[in-house]
Amino acid sequence: MDIYFILRIALVGIMVSILNQILKQSGRDDLAFMTSLAGLVLVLLWLLPHISDLFTTIQQLFNIV
Repeated sequence: MDIYFILRIALVGIMVSILNQILKQSGRDDLAFMTSLAGLVLVLLWLLPHISDLFTTIQQLFNIV
């Protein structure tokens, strides 16, 4: 994992929080929730390959079949 990956996740978090505040102030709580959910799903999709590598490394470390 490089620093750009971490910065990209932080940028998504900042953008989602700004959009949430704007949408909540305008009374669009449903869209604010959907924005948060979309940001979470996006970051989880970015993290999925790294989580898979982590589990593979753990399996190799403990010699799990």
